[in-house]
Amino acid sequence: MPWFVYAIPLAMIALIAGAALYKYLEVRQASDWPSVIGKVVVSTSEVRKVKTFDDNAASGRGEEERNFAKIIYEYTVDGEKLRGSRVSIGEDLGNFEVAETIAKYPVGTVVTVYFNPRHPERAVLERDAPQGVFGCVIWMVVIGLGLTFGGFYGFEKLGELIDKAAIKPDNVKATIAFGAFGTVVALFAILMQRAAAKQRAWPVIDGKIVQSEVEQFEGRTDSGRPQTTYRSRISWCYRYNNIDYRGNNQTSGSQVTSNMQGFAKRAVAKFPLGKKVKVYVNPDNPSEATLNPSAWYVWLLWIVAFAVWGVAYMASQR
Repeated sequence: MPWFVYAIPLAMIALIAGAALYKYLEVRQASDWPSVIGKVVVSTSEVRKVKTFDDNAASGRGEEERNFAKIIYEYTVDGEKLRGSRVSIGEDLGNFEVAETIAKYPVGTVVTVYFNPRHPERAVLERDAPQGVFGCVIWMVVIGLGLTFGGFYGFEKLGELIDKAAIKPDNVKATIAFGAFGTVVALFAILMQRAAAKQRAWPVIDGKIVQSEVEQFEGRTDSGRPQTTYRSRISWCYRYNNIDYRGNNQTSGSQVTSNMQGFAKRAVAKFPLGKKVKVYVNPDNPSEATLNPSAWYVWLLWIVAFAVWGVAYMASQR
């Protein structure tokens, strides 16, 4: 196989390994930080905007609203009273263990604060990495390398088997390519069906639409030409186990993006500002919620999968 075929998966593995190494060095540095006694003065939830990758935007960048635990603590270093808000040395990407963190650090809790002696305003409450996280990363890298090289080796062996069965050996690559693509599409369909089935079993609570608008931005066509693109931005607030959360159609996968404004407008019209809605909430992670736990579009994926499999079969027989 040519070298560039291996480049993409190997680059992703290298990125994971590099991020793990950076975090390991940060943990090592924090292990020598001194500590003082502090007290939690704020313990609640909040919504923050997080920078994300956006394939639909020409810039490739976007932003997304996520739920975070807002923990603020006070501590004193050399007579100067300081405030910190970082809980763990690990990165908090949002929508994860919000309720658990608030429950662990309620207002008034006396805590041990670890601070950077050179920059005392930089502090954390938990300076150790989660147990087993680095071992998990090592296994991810090892398994990733194994799947990368083993997968391409298997691809070649599969080609040899199909080469014997196909009437025209020239169609072997096309048969494998279409067959693999159809299988990937079918796997996506199965995963979406299972996810929708789980969501329908989630608890249903009351919520309210707090944002409902059409966003206009510059996107690009498949050929790379710039074009005006529209998408719906719908957000709703809800309260679960006495904690406030915000859900949106960006994280629930129901966002409508199109180069025709009408599609986004129709999606927004279904959820006007202030409308009372029923919210399906994941009890294991209440930051995850949806208004419509259905996967009606899955049948389109199955049609595509069977169509591609049909092309693969015809390629193997001609």
